[in-house]
Amino acid sequence: MLFDLPDHDTLYQALLDRNAAYDGHAYVGVSTTGVFCRLTCPARKPKTENCTFYASVGECIEAGFRACKRCHPLQPMASADPAIAALLAALDERPEYRWSEGDIRSMGFDISTVRRSFKRQFGVTFLEMARQRRLRDGFETMSNGGKVIDAQLDAGFESASAFRVAFAKLLGRAPGKLDSTPILFADWVETSLGPMITVCSKSQMHLLEFVDRKALKTELGKLDELAKGKIGIGKTQPGAQISSELDAFFDGTSANFSTPLAYGGSAFAQSVWDELRLIPPGQSRSYSEIAKRIGRPSATRAVARANGANQIALVVPCHRVIGADGSLTGYGGGLWRKQKLLEIEKHYRKTSKENAE
Repeated sequence: MLFDLPDHDTLYQALLDRNAAYDGHAYVGVSTTGVFCRLTCPARKPKTENCTFYASVGECIEAGFRACKRCHPLQPMASADPAIAALLAALDERPEYRWSEGDIRSMGFDISTVRRSFKRQFGVTFLEMARQRRLRDGFETMSNGGKVIDAQLDAGFESASAFRVAFAKLLGRAPGKLDSTPILFADWVETSLGPMITVCSKSQMHLLEFVDRKALKTELGKLDELAKGKIGIGKTQPGAQISSELDAFFDGTSANFSTPLAYGGSAFAQSVWDELRLIPPGQSRSYSEIAKRIGRPSATRAVARANGANQIALVVPCHRVIGADGSLTGYGGGLWRKQKLLEIEKHYRKTSKENAE
């Protein structure tokens, strides 16, 4: 279980005080620099609105932040494993390089061992870490109206073709093939459990997913068909609203989501998703319970399929559905995220009880 972080104000004060009690238990990601630090970092302190606090190094990396070169938050992990130390040093030397398993092997390391070590220490593999580190900056440049060439350079890609390939793996198409007058806009959202992609029209949100969800490319392909190819990158009012609501959710201040949604499934699937939204934070339901509540008690398997087809994570809380035996069961964003989300929501359940009393 991860360290249960205090509220934002407490952690920000600890950052100002360089409080060593949080060392190894809390880290700060600074949005203006893209860097994450220990709370004891000697660097100049950022403004509170530019800070997001995380319980692990892995969360910082998945959110797209780079390690600070003054306080070296990766040092304990690197010291514990020579392979991690060598690969992190290599990544720092060549952040723009497109790393492969062959590169890891050529350095004398076993692929499987390295994969397990990085997943254990950071929650992502070395190759995933390198890819996320490069793409975040480029995506943000384009989202703010920048040109593709500027996004490529900001992402540290010397090769335009390599940037196109990496970008296409994320969104399903190269940046040059995105529509210049879109009706659906993709954007990047940072969260404490890793970066997410939103796809919104000017009035509704169609998708909210973690960037490493395996089904993301398929889901984006369906939206591409719906929009007849008119998908681009940019800011929207629903995108700004969900970003604000996600910040409040992860800060522990609110579990309410009111961003207008656009469902893309069958009438049955929509009835399942509506029922999911009625599950209070901090509580869970089984597939069979959901089936009974929508008046289809024999449709447990269909409910499970609809649950898995949900493409609006967190807002339509499919993570609150568990097995009849209490097991976590599958989750597109990863079981570790499902566990963490349920842990986060215990706070809201406790707050709800206190308010009722």
